[in-house]
Amino acid sequence: MKKLVTICAMLAVAQGLFAQKLGLVQGTIKNKTTQEPIVGANVVVQNTSPMVAATTNAEGVFLLKVPIGTYNLQASFVGFKPETKFNIEASTGNINIVNFEMAENAQLKELVIDANRTIRASTVETPNSLQRLGAQEIKSNPGGNFDVFKVVQTLPGIGNTANVGNRNDIIVRGGAPGENIYYLDGIEIPAINHFATQGASGGSNGILNVSFVQELTLNTSAFGAQYDNALSSVFQFVQRDGNSQRMQGNLRLSSSELAATLEGPLGPKTTFLSSVRRSYLQYLFQAIDLAIRPNYWDFQYKVTHKFNNKTSLTAIGVGAIDDFYTDLTRNTSPTNAYIIKNTPVIKQWNYTTGLAFRRLLDKGILNVALSRNMSDNNFSRFEDGLREDVTKRLLSSTSQEIENKLRIDVKNFAGKWTIGYGGMAQYVKYNNDFNAILRKEIRDSAGVVVQPALNALFKTDIAFWRFGAFAQVSRKFLDSRLGFSAGLRTDANSFTNTGGNPIPALSPRASLAYDLSEKWKISASVGSYAKLPAYTVLGYKNNLGNFTNTDAKYITSTHYVLGTEYIPRESSRITLEGFYKSYKNYPVSVADGISLANLGSDFGAIGNEDIVSSGKGNAMGIEVFLQQKLTKNLFGFMSYTYVISKFSGADGKLIPSAWDNRHLVSATLGKKFNKGWEMGLKYRYAGGTPYTPFDLVASRLNYVTTGQGVLDYTKINTERLKAFQQFDFRMDKKLNFKRASLDIYLDVTNALLLQNQTLPSYVFERNADNTGFLTTDGLNLRNDGSNGVPRVDADAGTFVVPSLGFIFEF
Repeated sequence: MKKLVTICAMLAVAQGLFAQKLGLVQGTIKNKTTQEPIVGANVVVQNTSPMVAATTNAEGVFLLKVPIGTYNLQASFVGFKPETKFNIEASTGNINIVNFEMAENAQLKELVIDANRTIRASTVETPNSLQRLGAQEIKSNPGGNFDVFKVVQTLPGIGNTANVGNRNDIIVRGGAPGENIYYLDGIEIPAINHFATQGASGGSNGILNVSFVQELTLNTSAFGAQYDNALSSVFQFVQRDGNSQRMQGNLRLSSSELAATLEGPLGPKTTFLSSVRRSYLQYLFQAIDLAIRPNYWDFQYKVTHKFNNKTSLTAIGVGAIDDFYTDLTRNTSPTNAYIIKNTPVIKQWNYTTGLAFRRLLDKGILNVALSRNMSDNNFSRFEDGLREDVTKRLLSSTSQEIENKLRIDVKNFAGKWTIGYGGMAQYVKYNNDFNAILRKEIRDSAGVVVQPALNALFKTDIAFWRFGAFAQVSRKFLDSRLGFSAGLRTDANSFTNTGGNPIPALSPRASLAYDLSEKWKISASVGSYAKLPAYTVLGYKNNLGNFTNTDAKYITSTHYVLGTEYIPRESSRITLEGFYKSYKNYPVSVADGISLANLGSDFGAIGNEDIVSSGKGNAMGIEVFLQQKLTKNLFGFMSYTYVISKFSGADGKLIPSAWDNRHLVSATLGKKFNKGWEMGLKYRYAGGTPYTPFDLVASRLNYVTTGQGVLDYTKINTERLKAFQQFDFRMDKKLNFKRASLDIYLDVTNALLLQNQTLPSYVFERNADNTGFLTTDGLNLRNDGSNGVPRVDADAGTFVVPSLGFIFEF
């Protein structure tokens, strides 16, 4: 306690000696519809005396000098609705980049037309199921550890996997983790996590640098028709441009990684942002005697060139290198032995790079995106869990996925109508050299075969085209009280048997929203969405070398949403929504008879098997969301979701899916104090996740060779884990020097040491001196496990991650 008091005293002295009074905030103000800069707009820093304000120049750019601290900024201009940006930091470190997009003010007869309702996230095209988070809300989120996708898990309708806290699988309204798509400045990025699950989207840590993110938008329904392959959600990340005034950057050091970011001007019309990040978790886990050794790098850049106020070209890139393996520990406990034998060796790398061209037309906007993404995935698993003896290899999968994409979308403004249309073309390549021992031949003590061998061995190499086209119209009626939007999309491909027919993937959608008053709005939407099965499914070959899944169909999901929104003041928002989703044509495993909708939360890959497109499903529920932007140094948000998720397998019966949590609760609170102190609190609760018990007979037979139990899919998802709870805590102290700043923080995941149950593991007991397995006859463990002493571990454990670090801005 004395040491803590001494540290706080030293920080206070340093603040008094080195603090400077002014920080810089720079940004642009544009017309939200046309994207043209607004010249002469005013920006006011609220609650400053004397008042601090600025006016935009001919390029729509403003620059503010403001005393260091945290503020709300309000932009205004005649003929436009005022807009407020909340929780904006001004420091002596980096210039803070803040951009406004102001909507034109319709001449409403009965509504108060000058009311500031910019906290409203919805648009005419997407009037419901839309959430937005700003940069500071993401950076300061407790337990987020600067990972955007851990922050997202606090939003309404978002669940996680059974071992919450260890992975970044995003479960949206009861859908599988592979049902989401991700866009970065208009360019799709399929790989968004380190140690990603191939055929899904989850992983352990996000690869996006939070220093780049200006805003995150999450659509959980009513998607715009320009987005393909989304069944549950569309994530849109808007990156800020690099600072055009000077070179600046930051260094971030935490208990798990080191990240460096640099940005600045490359010329009078060109800026850049770049970063590199390196983990050192493998050394930490070795020191605390854990068996896993995760090791990764990631890289990111953005270069923006503005030819003039109407034309710009942006180049982006993001990539990662991952190496995940296990190693012997000092204590060979049953838990560590289980981890070593069950965890695959993962070697991955991926990248996405692209160009986004934007041209403002006389009455519209043209966007062209050209991009390429590639992922290289190498998964191995060994009988002894180690990598020295290739004769004990149980699984080897070496594959690559490559996509080359061209997307064009045009938005025209024809009177009161907004008309959007466009298309996309992709050239796809996928290859895989796959060899798996699913079951080894096992003989009893008399030499009788009690289980024949079962192997999967194939090489595949496919290349095909994907195409898509869309159109969408929207307009406001009744003095802008009533908003209407309708869209149509279709997709096709040159690989599947019916892929050339655009009718199966035809996806109509429509929405309505009505402003009951200045504060109240109701909305409704219905839409059908289609997704091509994962490349691991399409490229699968059987042991005879034949493609078996060319008859795979587009998975379809139809959404029905009804909601209301109440905005009592400019900084507060409350939403209530009910939703229903119906699925068809979901891939079902021929071997196990289960829907692939239940898979995707394990490291490795899914989909390397024969399937039939016969699965059905539905998810329904209700969401409540309360959001409070920064007011009187307090900000936060809270959500509650009740969701029921069911999918059918080969028998056609709808049963609870692996994502059927029922109750999801999240609450986040941030408090800013004087002298640069800030505290964050976060609580999450998730109802018990369904899981499948072990087939005890098959598990005993196979444990010696596989090191894991065999699930009994005749009882799929008939058991449930206990409810999950987690409380996270964060404290920040910011110091401002002459031309730099230092943020020292303590972030503790599961600070209250709450115990949570993970999926059960099937193990054999070890002997008293921990040198081998305990047996019933005192002899060596037999290959068929008949003299072993099995145990199913389902105990609750405490997963706590304290992180002490700093962010140095210069």
